Amino acid sequence: MGKLPRLAIVGRPNTGKSTLFNRIVGRRRALVSAQPGMTRDRLYGQAEWLGKAFEVIDTGGLMEALDPSPDSRAAGEIAAGILRQARAAIDEADQVIVVVDARQGLLPLDEELVRRLRRTGKPLTLAVNKADSGRQEVLGSEFHRLGIADIFPTSAEHGRGVDDLLDHVTSAFVAAPGAHTDAPETSIEAGDGLGESPIEVAIIGRPNVGKSTLLNRLLDEERSIVTPIPGTTRDAIDAELEYDGHRIRLIDTAGIRRKGKTHEHQEKLSVIQARKHLERSDVALLLIDAIEGVTNLDANIGGYAYESNRSVIIVVNKWDAVPNNQEAAAEFTKVVRETMKYLDFSPLVFISAIKGQRLRKLLDAIVQVAAARRYRVPTAEMNRFVQRLDFERAPTPGGKSLRLYYLTQAAVSPPTFVAFINRAGSPHFSVERFLKNRIREHFPFLGTPLVVKWRRSR
Repeated sequence: MGKLPRLAIVGRPNTGKSTLFNRIVGRRRALVSAQPGMTRDRLYGQAEWLGKAFEVIDTGGLMEALDPSPDSRAAGEIAAGILRQARAAIDEADQVIVVVDARQGLLPLDEELVRRLRRTGKPLTLAVNKADSGRQEVLGSEFHRLGIADIFPTSAEHGRGVDDLLDHVTSAFVAAPGAHTDAPETSIEAGDGLGESPIEVAIIGRPNVGKSTLLNRLLDEERSIVTPIPGTTRDAIDAELEYDGHRIRLIDTAGIRRKGKTHEHQEKLSVIQARKHLERSDVALLLIDAIEGVTNLDANIGGYAYESNRSVIIVVNKWDAVPNNQEAAAEFTKVVRETMKYLDFSPLVFISAIKGQRLRKLLDAIVQVAAARRYRVPTAEMNRFVQRLDFERAPTPGGKSLRLYYLTQAAVSPPTFVAFINRAGSPHFSVERFLKNRIREHFPFLGTPLVVKWRRSR
């Protein structure tokens, strides 16, 4: 399949860009809030309209980027990043939708934005959003002063006018051969994607440990805004790369803080979304700062990944700032293992995202751990394993004898086993740990949790 046509959504903050983006891709992909400034990086989503598949790009609000006097250095760095991200999205796009607010009317920043967009030579379409009534649609007539011929009153929140908008912007897109081109009953449908499903990889960790830097380095482009200011990333950034014949979809999430440390409304939403995106991943890259060492918050975040049954790779970043010798790596590994005993199955990789060191080793680990997560033990091998297993050696608190009659793998992602024993209920956790350790010794389950369900054999 060739490159899909791209549609960029731009505008001032809080005009409804992310709501329109979610409406088009057919799912709640971008953060939406009544407070401006939720989206900072550019977000990508696939959609389909009347048999035509395309990509949609959501961008950050451009008020701060167009205003030459931000309140602080931090705001200035983030604003400059938002502007770079928006420019990249516009450069990639075949069509640009400019979103304005019908309730607020035409503002000077709308005029300045359109003036700049004209210089790109891209086809522009104006979506006068929040036109929830006929009265607001009439008020939107003032936007004709912008000189954009194609104007569509819309309500992204309720879906009003979005069909006409999409009919127009996709008119030059080519439908897939054999695609159903009648109008769908529902307004928008998400694209299903083609080919082998990619490995979903969430990059998680505390703020400012280098998550966005790692994403940018792996992609060799600036997809996430990177500043020394913790909490710059608010939404999860999806991006795909191909490595050694495998498709890997990277999800850069917002830095996760303790609940008591998240004061801003936007930041609380970001943390909720980060945990949500973690749960849709196959593999979690848990980033730890080599300079600061392992913290209690690192352990808590690792616990989130473990509790959600994600496969985990522990990634020690900024290793270039540590004297690079075997003793330092061995000592750091020891501390990690003692602090995160529940992740004893997870491999450790020492990297420098900013210098690009050992990233190939990290990608190899991602492929290996993803394969382990999807591995299914053949029945014959499982039967031989049970016959050889000295289950009587398993610890049996209380002195009650425990026998394992049969073991079968019921599912993958994560590998799930059903064990048939001679009594009802789950045995002591030490018994389960014994069985999981023996399974790991015999089968390639690197980096992935194992789930055991116990049944009484009749």
